[in-house]
Amino acid sequence: MGSNGANLIAFAALTAVMMMWAAGGSQAAPMECHFDSRAQCGFEGRNYSMGETWMDNACMQCTCLHPMGVGCCETVHRPVDFPAGCEVRVEVVTCKVSLVQAADPRLPCIPGENHLLDPSHGALKLGE
Repeated sequence: MGSNGANLIAFAALTAVMMMWAAGGSQAAPMECHFDSRAQCGFEGRNYSMGETWMDNACMQCTCLHPMGVGCCETVHRPVDFPAGCEVRVEVVTCKVSLVQAADPRLPCIPGENHLLDPSHGALKLGE
């Protein structure tokens, strides 16, 4: 197969991977996919064949597109609108997303609590 045919197959495979992850819409930031034409189809000592997938340490699901490279897509929706005193945490093992207090990440961040209100997200006070 010529290089144009191989490139077309790799593009089609990457497009399929990206469409798979884009299908689950939400109120969070859009999930992204990346393609690395120089990447090897291996992770943590295991080699993968064309079409096989694995989850990396950043909660990205990767697909082997050998010999063209590796395509990876995010698997978590990260919130984009939350108070300034909060931050997003992703547990590596479970890929669970949580909102925690920036000052003490052991505590959950619950938007709307008085001590976590961000002045830029303040309540609209009409007629005062």
